[in-house]
Amino acid sequence: MNVKQQLKEGLITQNPVTVQLLGMCSVLAITTTLFNGIGMGLSVLVILTLSNIFISLLRNIIPSKVRIACYIVVIAGFVTMVDLFLKAFVPALSESLGLFIPLIVVNCIILGRAEGFSSKNGVAASALDGVFQGLGYTMVLVIMCIIREFLGNGTFGGGILNGGEGVRILPESIPALGMILPVGGFLTLACVIAAMQYFLSKPKKTEKKEEVAK
Repeated sequence: MNVKQQLKEGLITQNPVTVQLLGMCSVLAITTTLFNGIGMGLSVLVILTLSNIFISLLRNIIPSKVRIACYIVVIAGFVTMVDLFLKAFVPALSESLGLFIPLIVVNCIILGRAEGFSSKNGVAASALDGVFQGLGYTMVLVIMCIIREFLGNGTFGGGILNGGEGVRILPESIPALGMILPVGGFLTLACVIAAMQYFLSKPKKTEKKEEVAK
């Protein structure tokens, strides 16, 4: 189990959003305030980690013919727990995210990691995979929230700071309101994906040295 490699894959080389292009609906829909991004990201991280652990524990018991159905049942159980927790203790976040918390059941990130990783690896590796993939997802959400909130509302920390209003950085007349609409989500996501792909496509220093030596 290579922890550094798993961390690098979760955050960068196999980031679920910018590289694997999974979970696009929630990424585009809820990234209008920092409060939403952090809340959604942590919810997915918890559900992904717990689902990975349980599916890894049950991987030798679940019949292969019904494995997808079984995975969905496990995931749905944890989604329900998180949904009820948010409604009880963070009702503002639950109301803000709306149906996107229950829809985590069909989030491709969760099911994809269950089928592609935790069903084939041990509990410890699966738990780390859930944490790192969840962190990668959360990182992209937070980046998009900061960009869209700043350009669309002119604020930072909406839902968290200054009584939920966020800290105003730009005057109210300057922000481009289109950035908090769906079109703003598409544009921001496209820029974030392009930046990540550019970073990944850059040749490493070692490769440059080898080319020079040749």
